[in-house]
Amino acid sequence: MFATLSDRITSAVANLRGRGRLSDAEISASIAEIRRALLDADVALPVVREFTASVREKAAAAELSQVLDPAQQIVKIVHEELTRILGGETRDLHMAKRGPTVIMLAGLQGAGKTTLAGKLGRWMKEQGHSPLLVASDLQRPNAVQQLEIVGKGAGVAVWSPEPGNGVGDPVEVARTGVAHAKEQYYDVVVVDTAGRLGVDAELMQQAADIRDAVQPNEILFVIDAMIGQDAVTTAQAFADGVGFTGVVLSKLDGDARGGAALSVASVTGAPVMFASTGEKVGDFERFHADRMASRILDMGDVMTLIEQAERAFDEEQAAELANKIAGDGDFTLEDFLQQMQQMKQLGSMKKMLGMLPGMGQIREQLENFDEREVDRVEAIVRSMTPAERRNPKLINGSRRSRIARGSGTTVTEINQLMQRFDQAKTMMRSMARGGGGMAGAMAGGGMPAGLGSMPGMGKKSKGRMAPQQNKRKKGKSGNPAKRAAQERAAAQKAEQRSPAGSAFGIEPQDGAPPKLDLPDGLGKFLDR
Repeated sequence: MFATLSDRITSAVANLRGRGRLSDAEISASIAEIRRALLDADVALPVVREFTASVREKAAAAELSQVLDPAQQIVKIVHEELTRILGGETRDLHMAKRGPTVIMLAGLQGAGKTTLAGKLGRWMKEQGHSPLLVASDLQRPNAVQQLEIVGKGAGVAVWSPEPGNGVGDPVEVARTGVAHAKEQYYDVVVVDTAGRLGVDAELMQQAADIRDAVQPNEILFVIDAMIGQDAVTTAQAFADGVGFTGVVLSKLDGDARGGAALSVASVTGAPVMFASTGEKVGDFERFHADRMASRILDMGDVMTLIEQAERAFDEEQAAELANKIAGDGDFTLEDFLQQMQQMKQLGSMKKMLGMLPGMGQIREQLENFDEREVDRVEAIVRSMTPAERRNPKLINGSRRSRIARGSGTTVTEINQLMQRFDQAKTMMRSMARGGGGMAGAMAGGGMPAGLGSMPGMGKKSKGRMAPQQNKRKKGKSGNPAKRAAQERAAAQKAEQRSPAGSAFGIEPQDGAPPKLDLPDGLGKFLDR
């Protein structure tokens, strides 16, 4: 969502790199470019003014650092200010000391509250809680049925005593839902409330009545990250009419500018606590302001990537795989398939790769990445027999044809996969043996074995040859006297390399030929 904003801010800062000292004019020009980028991204004008003023003030007062160059100091200041307007430090949910913790969701219709209720319920369940979803949206058509379907997909119980579609009292449903949670020992209650297409008195009154009936520990304002400048106005209206303690950004995987949603925390003072990043139930994560600021500055979000990997990967399997890569075993296509299945649990490959630092520089290639390629590779490997997966050397021409027919691919694609598998295995083994990952594998300026054969890495530069290739073999001189001298020198070198009497360097003893230990019957052929 923030690709354009990220590109423009990083471009504005990149112009300062390599400077030993920054003038006021250079700092002002960069801040002006950042200001335009924020405004174009729909960030609220008061927030932009406060942001740029703070960056300018800190940049002017910044002391010269012995570690950071001027451009890095500006990046550090911008990162700190982005973190501040996004809500600062990450806050945990306020959990009730006694009885179930009640979390009420509020927001406009279409913001994604019902889907988010299921995502939040599943996330709480993964944290070790026992959640209950309460269907208090009785106004929108089929809202109750939708919550039941979402709850079933998330593996979370749903309290829905009324059919909805305009039938029932939403306040009473919320009250009885909390009572049911106490009776059945649910420790978290997520109340889904109705919304409107716009802010009106009826919406605010119903939300306030539900709030007063259940006394929630948290009121989370769900806002569509794609609605533009109206996000700030809507958030302020809910803050004044109902009040909320935290913000949840939905549809953060969209392609809108989304800057207005980032203004909500600064305008209302309530932190952004969660983010919905996709359509699946598992596309839900804690919102960390500092990590989002790092993403915007193209510094990556490695911590979130590690946390997701820890949930998806099995520690014992990872340790066993590490031993195989290091050389204690053979890394097979079965291991490769297992790793692919675990990688798929992380979610979108584009999203995962986008969390790596510097990926903004290859955003176009990243956007063109075909997610279906992973499925095709899995189909190829699954079309092999167990013996072929364990020993890829068995896969000859006829077997490749059979695998191609079984996976719906071509023999060329099978060949490409096998080549990439060999390259990846060699590269991983080189990195593991080098110690310290890639840095260890490239110690001494060398490239890990196999990496040179990867696409784009195997081309030799023109005019550069290996040291032994630079030595040209000298030809014989055309001058007879000089050529005779060369021949005598060559003969002397040959005598020095091989002792007289033996072409194989075996020294004769006392003038007698060397005694060879030959098999019986073979010596007669040498006596002739």
